Amino acid sequence: MSPTEHRVLQQIVDDLLQKQLIQHSLSPCAVPALQEQQRSFALIKEALSTAPVLALPDFDKPFSVETDASTTGIGAVLTQDNRPVEFFSEKLCSSRQRWSVYEQELYAVIRALKQWEHYLLHQDFVLCCDHKALQYINTQKSINRMHARWILFLQKFSFVLKHKSGAQNRVADALSRRSMLITQLKAEFVGLECLQELYAEDDDFARSWLKCTNKEPDEDYSIRHGFLFKGNLLCIPKSSWRQHLIQEIHGGGLFAHAGRDKTIFQMTSKFFWPHLRKDATKFVERCSVCQNYKGGGQNTGLYLPLPVPESIWEDLSLDFVLGLPRTKKGNDSIMVVVDKFSKMAHFIACKKTFDALNVAKLFFREIMRLHGVPRSLTSDRDVKFISHFWRELWKRLNTKLQLSSPYHPQTDGQTEVVNRTLGNLLRCIVQDNTKLWDEVLGQAEFAFNSMPNRSTGMCSFSIVYTKMPNSTVDVTVLPKCKSQAAATWIDQFSELIASVRQKLLESNAKYKEDADAHRRKKTFQPGELVMVRLKKERMPAGTYSKLGKRKFGPFPVLKCINENAYMVELPAEFNTPITFNVADLYPFFPPDDGHSTLEDQPSVPPVGEGANDAEHL
Repeated sequence: MSPTEHRVLQQIVDDLLQKQLIQHSLSPCAVPALQEQQRSFALIKEALSTAPVLALPDFDKPFSVETDASTTGIGAVLTQDNRPVEFFSEKLCSSRQRWSVYEQELYAVIRALKQWEHYLLHQDFVLCCDHKALQYINTQKSINRMHARWILFLQKFSFVLKHKSGAQNRVADALSRRSMLITQLKAEFVGLECLQELYAEDDDFARSWLKCTNKEPDEDYSIRHGFLFKGNLLCIPKSSWRQHLIQEIHGGGLFAHAGRDKTIFQMTSKFFWPHLRKDATKFVERCSVCQNYKGGGQNTGLYLPLPVPESIWEDLSLDFVLGLPRTKKGNDSIMVVVDKFSKMAHFIACKKTFDALNVAKLFFREIMRLHGVPRSLTSDRDVKFISHFWRELWKRLNTKLQLSSPYHPQTDGQTEVVNRTLGNLLRCIVQDNTKLWDEVLGQAEFAFNSMPNRSTGMCSFSIVYTKMPNSTVDVTVLPKCKSQAAATWIDQFSELIASVRQKLLESNAKYKEDADAHRRKKTFQPGELVMVRLKKERMPAGTYSKLGKRKFGPFPVLKCINENAYMVELPAEFNTPITFNVADLYPFFPPDDGHSTLEDQPSVPPVGEGANDAEHL
C-alpha cells in the first residue's frame, strides 16, 4: 500500500472511531481479520484499475492491428500495449461470402486499415493475421485487378506483417463470428402481475373474483396462477392494459396491422372482457397507420343513372379510343359519339395529336351535318375538352358541357361499353390486317347500329329512321313488297319516341335495383373531414410507390355535387382535380391519444407510481 492510500484509510478509521461507530479490539483474532479485509480491498482496486475498457490512443506508442475473417463476417481490433483502443466488425454480403478464404482475410485487412487510416498512416505498426498466406502478398507473380487495387492501397502504410494463430487471435475471431455468440434469445413480458390487484375492485370481474377466491362455483370462471380465467381466456379488468393488448395484437412487432376481423379473432382466442369486439373494432378503425396506408376499392355510392333524354340526338357522349396501329392515312385513334336516347353511335377515324380545334372541325363535319346541334355533351376530362376554345365554342352554341368525375370512367359507362364493343367488332373484322382498321370502320358502325340494344329493346336504326336499313339479304333474297307496318311506324313516330323513353326509364330502374344490391349508401356533409384515396393516375409521374400511402388527409369537404361526387379542399401541392367519386372518400376517425382507455373507464389507483399501466412498462 502506498503512503497516500495509508493516510486515506487511517483518516477514515479515525473518523469512525470519533463517531463511536467502531472501537478498538484487543482480541488476537483482530489482526488476521484486518489482513483479510486489506487483501479484499487490494483485489477491488486492482480489478477497477485493470478492467478491459477502451484506452485512449497514444501516438508516441506503436499500434497493433489484429484481423480475422469467417464465412459470415470480418472483425478487427486496434490495440496499444495489449489494451484495446477500438473494435470493428462487418457482415459480409452474399457475394463476398462466396470469396475464397484468402480473399476474405485480405478484405478484412483492407477494411481495418481503411477504418483506422487516420491512426496508422503516419507511423509504423504491427499487423497480425491468422492466415499465413498473406505474408507472401507482395511476392505473387500474377494477381487480378481487385488484388492489385488492394495492394496499391497497402503500399501507403508502413507495417510489419506478423502471423498469429487462431487460438491467440481470439478477440478478432470473436468479432468476425458475433452471430455465433448469441446462444439464447429469451423474451419476458413483465407487468401482468398488477392485474391480480385490480380484480377485486373491477366492475366487470369483482363478483366472479370473490366467488372464485371463496372456492364457490361461478360459471366458467376459475383462478389459475393468480389470474382470473373464463374457460381458457385471461380476463382483463378495466385499465389501460385493454388498449395496450389490442395495440400489440393489431400492430405489434410480430403483427402487421391486420384488419378488424383478424384482430378480433386473435383477441377473442386469448383474452376476455365485456364488449371486447366493440373495443377492438373502435381501435382498428381509428388506427392512423391503417387509415393512411390501407385503402382499396369500396362499394359506397348507389347507382345513379344519367337523366333520360327527351328525344333523339339531343344528349350525346363523346370519347376516344387510343393506341391503335397507325394506318396508311396516319390515323391511330377513333372518336366515338353516342346518342344517349337511341344508342346510335358514329365511329370517326382521327389522329391522337388532334387538338380541340381539329376535334371541333371533325364533330361539325361528321355529326352536326347529320343531326344538328346537341343540347348537352358528356365527356371525360381530356385536355381537349377542358380547353378554353372547347368551352367557349359550345357556350356560344348553347350546348351544356358535362364532364365526368376525374379518373372515374364509370360516370360515362355507356360510352365505355360502346368502346369495348367496338374493339371486339374491329378485331373480328380486320383479323391479321391490323393496319386496315380505318377502311372497315364504316362496316363496324353499320353492324353496331343494326344490333338491338338491351336498354331500348330495339336497334338504333329503327328508333332514328323508323325502319331498319336494307342489308344484302333484304336486297337479294327477300321479295320487294309494300310494307303496311312501315307506314304505320311513320304515323306513330311520336308514340315510338315515348315508348322508347319509357323503356329506358324502366331499364335504368332495373339496373339501379341490381347494382344497389351490392352497394351501400354513403354521404358526406360540407366541412366534414375525409381521407382521400389517390389512384396511380392522379399522382405525379415517378412518385407512385406500391408501398407508399394509399390515402391522404384529413381534408374538408367543400361541396356535394350529387350523392356520388364531392369537391374536397386539397393543398395546392397535390396538383390534381378536387372532384372525387364517393368510392374514393373515406370517413376520418381521429386516432386515440394513446393514454386513454377505450371506454369511459375510471382511473386506476396508482401502484408504484403508475406501475399498473401498460404505458409505464
